Amino acid sequence: MKRELPLAAAATVTRASPLSIAAAVVALLLVLAAASMPAWAERSQLRMATEFLCLLTIAQMWNLLAGYGGLLSVGQQAFVGLGAYSLVVFGLQGGLNAFVVVPIAGVVGLVGAALLAPLAFRLRGAHFAVGTWVMAEVLRIVIANLPFVSGGSGVSVAPTVRGMDIATRDAVSLWLALVLGAGSMAAVYALLRSRWGLALVAVRDSERASQSLGIEGRRLKWLVYVAAAGGCAMAGALIFATKLRVSPDSAFSLEWTTTAFFIVVIGGIGSLEGPLLGAVLYFALREWLSDLGSTYMIVLGSLTVAVMLSGGGGVWGLVNRRGWFDLFPTRRRVRGASAGDD
Repeated sequence: MKRELPLAAAATVTRASPLSIAAAVVALLLVLAAASMPAWAERSQLRMATEFLCLLTIAQMWNLLAGYGGLLSVGQQAFVGLGAYSLVVFGLQGGLNAFVVVPIAGVVGLVGAALLAPLAFRLRGAHFAVGTWVMAEVLRIVIANLPFVSGGSGVSVAPTVRGMDIATRDAVSLWLALVLGAGSMAAVYALLRSRWGLALVAVRDSERASQSLGIEGRRLKWLVYVAAAGGCAMAGALIFATKLRVSPDSAFSLEWTTTAFFIVVIGGIGSLEGPLLGAVLYFALREWLSDLGSTYMIVLGSLTVAVMLSGGGGVWGLVNRRGWFDLFPTRRRVRGASAGDD
């Protein structure tokens, strides 16, 4: 006599979960709370929130490059610098308000990356990393020797915010930073949930295998490289609009890329949650260790090495090792494929 097996439940494909829905609600509330900060927060808190969101934007762009595109760039400071000097050209000399220049800086970053990409993409692996750093240094030296933008001595861009009182300037800076920070996360999330994002991850994992499926890996990487440059340039313009002074050494400083590297590696490369968590940890450590002088950098470096040796998934990778706590899920899950199984 045959034994009848229970019929499997109808399989459904889903991405959302109760946790991800709750995370979306919390994220929306945090965005609204941040937008209301000019009404209740102190100026120091506004400036810290603005800096946090700008660094989060740069970190998300670097994570898009390295974590999803497999492009280990050490030269993103090139585009931060181009964004900063857009303030000088379009703001100081062109007469535009600094905050109007921020989206223009994004276009400058896109164009700059499109011009540098043919050279950068002739290199691979470690050569690509070194090549991007060299190109950033070349741009720094060129800018430092251009009297048109005041050369290596730097220049004040305070006239670009003339007519705005301090409270208004801080509020607008925060709101623009919020657009960049939340917008960068939303844009990367939307990309990864699309077929382009699926193709990008396939190229990262194996470019040769993805080519056999008809995916144009080089084109995808080019688009990611250009898009990340635009995001970094806008963040750079906003950062220096709050500093009110631009110089080649500060605008094209390697520290912009190393900070993004620390945030992404500590938080968890190749995840949306990683850079967000890494940025929180970076600011917490910076505030806690700020009085230690050079010891501060030693601690940050040692922590980075320790996290990399632990498996490379960062703090978020340790927390979410089994993939049960995706706050912003991009992978599809099949539920009900067999009786009672996910």
